[in-house]
Amino acid sequence: MKYELIAFDWDGTLLDSAGAIVRAIQASCCDLGLPPPDDATARHVIGLGLADALRHAVPALPPEQTQAMVERYRFHYLSGDHALTLFPGVEAMLGRLQAAGHTLTIATGKSRQGLERALDHSGLRRFFSASRCADECNSKPHPQMLEELMAEFGVAPASTVMIGDTSHDLQMAANAGVDALAVTYGAHPHGHLREYAPAACLHSVAELDRWLAAHA
Repeated sequence: MKYELIAFDWDGTLLDSAGAIVRAIQASCCDLGLPPPDDATARHVIGLGLADALRHAVPALPPEQTQAMVERYRFHYLSGDHALTLFPGVEAMLGRLQAAGHTLTIATGKSRQGLERALDHSGLRRFFSASRCADECNSKPHPQMLEELMAEFGVAPASTVMIGDTSHDLQMAANAGVDALAVTYGAHPHGHLREYAPAACLHSVAELDRWLAAHA
């Protein structure tokens, strides 16, 4: 087993939620009378902690309105999150990896409350041994999430891989000294992800599953 510990991002990697996040950011701006970012700008900040993401996506956001923006974002996102679905094949892939003896974890830009809600809605909680969220660690690309997960299970960087759909995930992996796999069906485009030299770029969950079966 090359990778004892496998860390997954959540939004855009396991859950098909990038579009909903973009729409929630844009609607929040409209609520506060601020110019909404275009789709590409809003997609680029997916994976960061929420406050960091909103500050980057909306440069015109006054600091004193950050909390109001966070509240409007949560209103819009949570109003439709029950309808979001996993990417096809996710549950079967996680089941195979767990049965093969890998320790599965989550490193996400979501808040702890948001991740717990998502785990309950998706039914995936049983597959994961641990998780780290942006409101309890430094936001990506800081390596703290991965460092804490490796320390919790006593796994070395050489036996760890991070799987995500954004450059923030890949940079976090590099900062932690672990391998990274990029999935191109989420928030960031293939060409952008390639710039960060992941071990592989996979274009579907089926491709990711096959790669892991052969290499992990």
